[in-house]
Amino acid sequence: METIFLLTLLITFLASFIGYELISKIPQTLHTPLMSGSNAISGITLIAAILIYPEVGESQFLKIIVLTALALATINIVGGFSVTGRILEMFKKND
Repeated sequence: METIFLLTLLITFLASFIGYELISKIPQTLHTPLMSGSNAISGITLIAAILIYPEVGESQFLKIIVLTALALATINIVGGFSVTGRILEMFKKND
């Protein structure tokens, strides 16, 4: 169980570091088109959290981590689609 926790912690740390480095180097004009990619990644995270939750067993700590991933991915998906919808509204022609 400790090995899984350490591996999960390592993956989380590396993903956070790489994500920060990638996002900080993207020009502002590309942030909005990349929201779709972010929504897709959050969708994968959401599905993974749903699938892995029954497998964590009795560990309260792992349950909290999975539920946190579930909540954050859901917030990111909803927020991303909301922002994308607003931006697409700006490009509609006025009749």
